[in-house]
Amino acid sequence: MKKKDIEFLDVVALRGPNIWTYRPVLEAWVDIGELEDYPSNTIPGFYERLSTWLPTLIEHRCSPGVRGGFLQRLREGTWPAHILEHVTLELQNLAGLPGGFGKARETATRGIYKVIVRAWHEDVTRAALGEARDLVMAAMEDRPFDVDATVARLRRMVDRHCLGPSTACIVDAADDRDIPYIRLFEGNLVQMGYGARQRRIWTAETDRTSAIAEGISRDKDLTKRLLAECGVPVPEGRLVESEDAAWEAAQDIGLPVVVKPYDGNHGRGVFTNLNSHEEVKAAYAVAQEEGSGVLVERFVSGNEHRLLVVGDRMVAAARGEPAWIVGDGEHTVEDLIELQINTDPRRGSGEDCPLNKVRLDSAARLEIARQGLAADSVPPAGREVMIQRNGNVAFDVTDLVHPEVAHAVTLAARIVGLDVAGVDLVAEDISRPLEEQRGAIVEVNAGPGLLMHLKPADGKPRPVGKAIIDYLFPDGEDGRIPVVGVTGTNGKTVVARLTARLLQLWGRHVGLACSEGLYFNQRQVERGDRGDWATGRRVLLNRSVDAAVIENSSTVILRQGLAYDRCQVGIVTNIDEGDHLGEHDIRDLDGMYNVLRTQVDVVLPTGTAVLNARDERVVEMAALCDGDVVFFGIDPGLPAIASHVASGKRAVFVRDGHVVLADGSRETRITELGAIPLTEEGRVLFQIENVLAAVGAAWALGVPADIIRVGVETFDIDRADAPWQFTAVDRKDATVVVDGAHNLSALRALVAAAERFPARRRRIVYGAGKDRRDQDLLDQGALLGASFDQVVLYDDTTVPSARPVGQARGLLRAGAQQGGRATSIVDEPDHATAMRTVLDSVRPGDFIIMQCDEGSAEASLHMLRLWIEQN
Repeated sequence: MKKKDIEFLDVVALRGPNIWTYRPVLEAWVDIGELEDYPSNTIPGFYERLSTWLPTLIEHRCSPGVRGGFLQRLREGTWPAHILEHVTLELQNLAGLPGGFGKARETATRGIYKVIVRAWHEDVTRAALGEARDLVMAAMEDRPFDVDATVARLRRMVDRHCLGPSTACIVDAADDRDIPYIRLFEGNLVQMGYGARQRRIWTAETDRTSAIAEGISRDKDLTKRLLAECGVPVPEGRLVESEDAAWEAAQDIGLPVVVKPYDGNHGRGVFTNLNSHEEVKAAYAVAQEEGSGVLVERFVSGNEHRLLVVGDRMVAAARGEPAWIVGDGEHTVEDLIELQINTDPRRGSGEDCPLNKVRLDSAARLEIARQGLAADSVPPAGREVMIQRNGNVAFDVTDLVHPEVAHAVTLAARIVGLDVAGVDLVAEDISRPLEEQRGAIVEVNAGPGLLMHLKPADGKPRPVGKAIIDYLFPDGEDGRIPVVGVTGTNGKTVVARLTARLLQLWGRHVGLACSEGLYFNQRQVERGDRGDWATGRRVLLNRSVDAAVIENSSTVILRQGLAYDRCQVGIVTNIDEGDHLGEHDIRDLDGMYNVLRTQVDVVLPTGTAVLNARDERVVEMAALCDGDVVFFGIDPGLPAIASHVASGKRAVFVRDGHVVLADGSRETRITELGAIPLTEEGRVLFQIENVLAAVGAAWALGVPADIIRVGVETFDIDRADAPWQFTAVDRKDATVVVDGAHNLSALRALVAAAERFPARRRRIVYGAGKDRRDQDLLDQGALLGASFDQVVLYDDTTVPSARPVGQARGLLRAGAQQGGRATSIVDEPDHATAMRTVLDSVRPGDFIIMQCDEGSAEASLHMLRLWIEQN
């Protein structure tokens, strides 16, 4: 793009920890075109317009680190991508969301930037990005822009999509205790914790809130009878089925009375202090419409109160106050309600308002009628008129509650069976026992609203979310199961599979998401590449899983984020020469280091990073880990291992042909390499490293040494656990190996392993797989040509490619021709033909490598099985 504009090229949702931050963000790739040559200080009037439209930008500190820092940068000159970042964050802030993390970074292409902003809700942040772009362009081009309408649209989205305040306060309390949470759908159903240790909330209901208790709480008559049987003070009353029965009950109970629906809520259809037949009759008609039955009860004099019970504790209390108007001799009752009551900024229909607006519903009309007025009456100046007796419960009185009252409401919640309950009572003075003042508990409600306690109209906000979280997760519980994250350039899948096997042998129900599929305790639920955010999240949602192993490629970290917030063990297998460099603006190994370090960044302080001591870049990650570090490597003399063990820390290595666990100077032998099928009697060094990584992870989690030994000695014993990686078969005095190497590092390791097998002729079937840089393919080709006598090339059609057919194969061929050893370089159109070409010409002394397709190993393995059956 060459014009002066901001164009979105891509918007990537990073839904978990990523290279930028621990939190979900949107990463927008933007092209600013010719605006690259026009910083903000060169655009006339831009600063004035933007700072006038968004005066709250003065709070953005930016790199100067002071209030007004961003505006300072704007005056001095900064670029549109940086401005877009700040405007997006401010629009989210004005819409009711915290601003949060933001960053803007240049890419390797001039004029193209990455803009990263905190995504509290993906849809809202996408909308904010789009609105911010339009606002910035309008300010640059001196066009009008309606900021208020934009903020109103975003606020409506926040109200529609984001968690309500009651649920949000519980989630925030979980976050404060480092308890992970997952929103399960667009409503307020939220999972706290992972796997088998998870709990769920739905607003203020929990997974301990029984259906029976909730049913009891909806039946007001049943609730009252149960409470009365247990000695809890309740108003006398009964269920009635007609107007006449209602009046008869009122006379029996004694006036005044209350008439209300027996299964209503939110105070709808509740009429209090009724003193005549006409009032009872009118109240009955409305209450019948609001519920499926009508209750007549003794009127309890006093104020309405709502007390919140969590577990066996009363944690918050709020008092209601009647709503009054005062006549002025000019305005009607209806007008005065709007002028004197509903103008209170604390009143509104939104969830941020502790008090509701007062409307002239049937109860309010009856109330003013009892005072000789109607909606259109004009009260004389100075006359006080009661509009609403009940409701308006939003005045905090928690510190005033008498211990006997607290005991009564907790007992009421227990009798009904609710773990979280809103108990309504009426009393003149909440600081005195109910019996002294003929106070009574009138309702026990499931799923109580929390807003009145979070944002009281008067008084101190109460930490009710914390109370609920402390009840769900007592004694320091955090809802976490052991989560093992695996990343690196090569070996991830084998390490993940073996780690999962060791945990399963230890008695854990293991969920595994890797590039070979989704597994629950070795049962493959789905085939194909499932090492992604969505599948990892499915593992963590499963209530039967008490240990999770999740593979993460560099692409997943860059394009999706990690599926978990933190992990108990983070494994980095290697970086070596990297893979897929040049993609996603990761240009070199330093850039890849910053990607893969994400796995170490999220290790818990009580967790462990398991790091390859051979790879110097991976060794550097040890300093980033909040927890412990276990190094692994074949050679105990590696500097990282030697110094680590010397300082009394842990490492896994090979000594005298045995896998050894070293804890300082104390060493424990696990087994000899020759007993581990995966290593082909110790000849395949990269598989030895994979075994050591998995052993280190299991050890870090506390798996006993004897279980680790059994696990590594039986894994892949029948070549079924990792058939795509160096599965060797001997037939006709020849060796055929199936392997999934597709990058230069993996190919070097494969060649090194092959050289430890005697052969008269070395042959390989090889394809480029996913798109890689031209130089990467030339380098791979050169290594093929230097290491094999025959190279058979093919096009891998199991993965998408932007290259023309045959181009990648041509680059491999060009490299192989420079290798110096290969006497035969053969091109075949497809993988099957290439494999048949080689297998049909096997000679004694051949060592053959059959590369798997990068998208699936099935075709290669199937053809190998057929060849075995025929030979």
